[in-house]
Amino acid sequence: MLPTSIPSLDAAAALAARERIDQLTKPVGSLGRIEELAERLAAMHGGLPPLYDRRAIVVGAGDHGVTAEGVSAYPSEVTPQMVGAFLGEFAAINAFARVARAEVFVANFGVASELPKHPRLLDRSVGRGTRNLAREAAMPVDHVAAALEAGAHAFADVEARVQPEIIALGEMGIGNSTSAAALICAFTGAEADDVVGRGTGVDDDALRRKQQVVADAAKRVEELDWRSVVAEIGGYEIVGLAGVLLAAASRRVPILLDGFIVSAAALVAQQIAPEAIGYCVAAHRSRELGHAIALRHLGLVPLLDLDLRLGEASGAALAFPLCEAAARMVREMKTFAQAGVATAHAPIEA
Repeated sequence: MLPTSIPSLDAAAALAARERIDQLTKPVGSLGRIEELAERLAAMHGGLPPLYDRRAIVVGAGDHGVTAEGVSAYPSEVTPQMVGAFLGEFAAINAFARVARAEVFVANFGVASELPKHPRLLDRSVGRGTRNLAREAAMPVDHVAAALEAGAHAFADVEARVQPEIIALGEMGIGNSTSAAALICAFTGAEADDVVGRGTGVDDDALRRKQQVVADAAKRVEELDWRSVVAEIGGYEIVGLAGVLLAAASRRVPILLDGFIVSAAALVAQQIAPEAIGYCVAAHRSRELGHAIALRHLGLVPLLDLDLRLGEASGAALAFPLCEAAARMVREMKTFAQAGVATAHAPIEA
């Protein structure tokens, strides 16, 4: 079910949007990056973008064996507890989703414990948590394809329920910033000290342990192909979100990327289908150290910079209104000709 091809961005639609934007009742370029966003959304949609009334958020969840190395300030039990908070609608992402008029789904790709059934829980589990990537491969190689497929199925589940015109991706998994950092180092060539941050807020000793774990893991996978890299140091929710991303891109659905961990998922997707990144919008730049490095490698410039580092798609949710604003601008503003407003004066000749 994993998509094998991604439709090309519509260059003609982007050009038509740009030509219209430049004729709207404002100085050319005066709405800055909102104009750029509208142009990109037109390329994704294949015409003037819709108003994005149907919005979904997918939070991928999974556990990580590397927590045994003391790389997180919180125990693994927090992963299912926070999944319960998302489904109970009292976490940060739920508050932000209400502002953004978006429906929150949780995709279980690899939580270690049993999760109670819930209408918005997408049970696409591939394994009960990864193994300790510091000591052995995080997952069997065949689980990489299974997790990507699980992500595609999760997107299909959401599509059947919401038919989203735009989707935001987030994550929950204690220990996943270690896996994400190792993947970012592996795929970008960056050094661990430039990528590894404090994640859940570890102290200096734990940070040093985390940096060493990531450095050793990145070194171990230097000569491996992308699939083996992911098996060695990836996480089920990270790979699952890459599958969601690929499925959404195949349907021309814009994807709002959250922070550090989701950027690692995008790097995985980039290994499989680089053109899928054209359907991605970097919602914000996380405070987590290596996020800017990952975004540069993806070729994405974040819309917001709010010092966030929570995850859960909290930053991605805040970008929904910006996408709506860009769409309304290009669709609802009148041109100078339509409004009967005089355009800028021509230069006075000497």
